[in-house]
Amino acid sequence: MTYLGLDIGTSGVKVMLIDANGRALAEASAPAVEPVRPRPGWSEQNPADWWSATLGAIDGLRQSHPKELAAVKGIGLSGHMHGATLLGENDDVLRPCILWNDGRSAAECAEMEAALPSLRNLAGNIAMPGFTAPKIAWVRKNEPEIYKKISKVLLPKAYVRLLLTGEHVEEMSDAAGTLWLDVARRDWSDELLGVTGLTRQHMPRLVEGSASSAQLKSELAARWGMSGAVIVAGGAGDNAAAACGIGAIRPGEGFVSLGTSGVLFVSNEKFSPNTDGAVHAFCHAIPDTWHQMGVILSATDSLNWLSRITGKKQAALSGEAESQFTGPGEAIFLPYLSGERTPHNNANARGSFVGLSQSTDTAQLAQAVMEGVSFAMRDCQRVLSDAGTRINRLLAVGGGSKSTLWLKMLATNLKMEIALPEDGDFGGALGAARLGLCAAENADPAQVMSMPPIKTTIAPDASLSGAYDQQYQRYRALYEGIEEARI
Repeated sequence: MTYLGLDIGTSGVKVMLIDANGRALAEASAPAVEPVRPRPGWSEQNPADWWSATLGAIDGLRQSHPKELAAVKGIGLSGHMHGATLLGENDDVLRPCILWNDGRSAAECAEMEAALPSLRNLAGNIAMPGFTAPKIAWVRKNEPEIYKKISKVLLPKAYVRLLLTGEHVEEMSDAAGTLWLDVARRDWSDELLGVTGLTRQHMPRLVEGSASSAQLKSELAARWGMSGAVIVAGGAGDNAAAACGIGAIRPGEGFVSLGTSGVLFVSNEKFSPNTDGAVHAFCHAIPDTWHQMGVILSATDSLNWLSRITGKKQAALSGEAESQFTGPGEAIFLPYLSGERTPHNNANARGSFVGLSQSTDTAQLAQAVMEGVSFAMRDCQRVLSDAGTRINRLLAVGGGSKSTLWLKMLATNLKMEIALPEDGDFGGALGAARLGLCAAENADPAQVMSMPPIKTTIAPDASLSGAYDQQYQRYRALYEGIEEARI
């Protein structure tokens, strides 16, 4: 028996097959048409592109590993969170999906919190433009004809599930990012829904991520050579799925992700919000477990930006920085190129370089970018600590974790060891496949979701700790002054 994980991203879909022991057997991927930005700060994508990429990726496995794919008994889903996929009466898509990094609904966030003063207590989170509910409030105000036609609102992976199974279903970790879920009770909130004029009838039914949500359509099972009932698990939002893939499901276990965005993730045994610090407090993908996240919107994307404007590849930039690194640089970078979530909750924040001189070169700019992202992750750790959270173990994932220098900066600023797993993919597709195994076999997640072998551990550099403490305080002081100057 095998199990299939689907990771639905904005750039494409990745799929992974695992066996009953959790060993990766095969993987494939297919690209999606890139999101579009109709206006500055907007980000949209056609949901049909996710489905085309899903079919392409699984069809690829059918070509390369037909026997293993035919043995699939469980499927799990992971996907980018918060996207507003609006469906009419016949499940027709009413407009392009408004994505997680769309910032158009800042005004609606303020209006929602004013209309329901208990919003933060119920949702456990600040109303942020990235979340789903404010996007619907924007549609209600600016596209009333579309709003009137809404029959269901689905998140991206739930839309793919609909096409796989014919069922409208969502699980707790992704639902927690809508701002419609009572996160402590793990149920839709009538009060939160009412702020956007919606009811439970507009929502998919809820299941736990490791539970069965529906069965794969028979015509799709036949297309891929599968036989018998194929269970589709609830799955997980992308970060909760990554936690399942890396085994961070017990209280105090976490990871730091240096991907396009940056995430500091930790599992909790209870619901632990800190809305003052813009901490994300969500349900985990397994029952009776929650998690917190500090999220920054431009991690490796900051280095991508520097790569574009300098014409040098990311690897070359980080290599230059490492070759001449002796300690904190003179320049400071604020990585708010797409606004920021934790801790500022400011969609209109913008990035800045401070402390440039005639001698500043691309290596120093690259170091400043890497340090700025490290300081932003330190901000996340600070507000998680304010919520009473302690991280006992931290693993590094994402493309930025390939840089030893970046991990040393992070370990020194976070003042804790960071473990780097052995080479392998421990991301959303693996986590989704593990959830598919749990749902199909009624398996215990604690037994399935083990941590990977560790290749190396990066320790804080005590000789740089004091200098980075001083530089971090300078970094923190810059935001308020620069934002005041922009207003």
